[in-house]
Amino acid sequence: MKALRPIVLLSVILTVLGAPLAHSQGAPQTLSIMRVDPTTLATGYRTSKVVGSKLYNDANENVGTIDDLIVTPGEKVPYAILSVGGFLGMGTKFVAVPFSSLVVRDKKMVLPGVTRESLKSLPEYNYTS
Repeated sequence: MKALRPIVLLSVILTVLGAPLAHSQGAPQTLSIMRVDPTTLATGYRTSKVVGSKLYNDANENVGTIDDLIVTPGEKVPYAILSVGGFLGMGTKFVAVPFSSLVVRDKKMVLPGVTRESLKSLPEYNYTS
């Protein structure tokens, strides 16, 4: 039995030191790290600055507010949840549009080609708990 201890200890050490896999809930997982270019990130928009900002159309009319951003597990495209219509929080409707449809002009978030009415006619988005 004493002769097996060094072999078991050696196999444990080799497994820990040489294992390229991490185990999560019993299933082997591989981890790949991708390189990110900081200059690309510098041209982006922080979520904390986007959420809550007013949304305008081509005519520079305020047509809503960006309420939230949602990224789904299956798609890489984030969606903007817009708060449209209503007055002082009454009658507000939430709608979803792909974030890629928004543009920034003169430091304002713009959704080209929309009106308040066209946004109100979109299907309502309901947050699920």
